[in-house]
Amino acid sequence: MNLLRADRRRRPGAGGARTAALRDGRADRGQTAIEFVGTLPLILITLALLWQAAMVCYTYILAGNAADKAVRAAAVTEGSQRAACERAVREDVPSGWTTRVERCGEPSSELVTVRVRLDVPMLFPGAFDLPWHATGEAKARNERRDAW
Repeated sequence: MNLLRADRRRRPGAGGARTAALRDGRADRGQTAIEFVGTLPLILITLALLWQAAMVCYTYILAGNAADKAVRAAAVTEGSQRAACERAVREDVPSGWTTRVERCGEPSSELVTVRVRLDVPMLFPGAFDLPWHATGEAKARNERRDAW
């Protein structure tokens, strides 16, 4: 059984203008624009999620770096270790991030431990913070005179 017969031919006026429009692509006009408008929200959401992931990673990097600088400052200071930690964190972390020094060593111990916590911003620092925190911790030998 042959479903497509070779001897069947279309009559010249059967499809008319519609068939001609489909054949030369005029009926597809605007399809690309509609498809782009339909996928644009998906593209924007994907870009926002990638940007947010970059902000999370950068916040973890800032927390670790701030803890390193704070522990260096606290290990060599002759004054208050807590004040040295907070000053080093304040100088190192950009102003858009919410910071907290959770721990900053004891003056009599041989090892200084600093823990810094930064709130992860939502999309841009300074606007809104996510309920997620990046913590950086660093340790160094206490080099104050009264420690050893």
